[in-house]
Amino acid sequence: MPPSPASPSLPAPGVWHAFGLIALYFALQLAIGGLVSLVAGLLAVLRHGGAITDVVHVGRAWLVDPASSAIAVMVTLLLAAACTVRLVRHRWPVLWSVGRLPGLGFTPPPQALMYVVAAALGVLMPLVGGMLTQWLAQGHEVSQDIKQLGAHIPLPLRVPLALLVVTLGPLVEELLFRGVLLSAIARHAGNAWAVVLTAALFACVHLPDLSFLWYALPNLALLGLVLGWLRVQSGSIWPAVLAHGMNNLLAVVSWFVMAPGK
Repeated sequence: MPPSPASPSLPAPGVWHAFGLIALYFALQLAIGGLVSLVAGLLAVLRHGGAITDVVHVGRAWLVDPASSAIAVMVTLLLAAACTVRLVRHRWPVLWSVGRLPGLGFTPPPQALMYVVAAALGVLMPLVGGMLTQWLAQGHEVSQDIKQLGAHIPLPLRVPLALLVVTLGPLVEELLFRGVLLSAIARHAGNAWAVVLTAALFACVHLPDLSFLWYALPNLALLGLVLGWLRVQSGSIWPAVLAHGMNNLLAVVSWFVMAPGK
């Protein structure tokens, strides 16, 4: 059964809504991360003694430890994602489960085969994208912050962090980029251009995690194109979430293969 078309009368997200939500999501991460650091610093000062003016310094020192940083990342992702999902669900409740654009796509795809296609593409993209990046990098090292973090934390923290990176992270990013943003741009530029523009913005937003290395952009943009194609072709956001999660899964496997168990 084909996805139900969205009624033109439904209030669909605009481009500025999408940009605002993406900015809010990352701002929430900064704010919550800073708050976690302050709380940790305050608790340390109260426990071990010291001046209240040392709270910020102690909090920053706490974040230097990989285990502490992993805890901060998990708390930050959980709270920022929960706030973002709740806000979008509240703002566009009718569009939430509408498959066809401008719907947000939280409905099963009409063809279950799309899950198989999504899983296969999710496994293939890191391999193809990795080769493309290495070719463009010409021998220069390409590293991601999350890979560095996960490789140096104890196993009891590594497992829940990996689960969040593979599940919740892809879910909220797909909601923002292949949900709200794709819907907003498609209203003005059509589905094809919406997929291309969304992929470009998706790549640019992730540059800070890659130390602003320009040769990582094509890999991210290619992934964004595939995720956008899955969203439009399947009439559902879930195949894109699955492919995104599989892509992240291959990135975190190295935490358990190469990192020492602690």
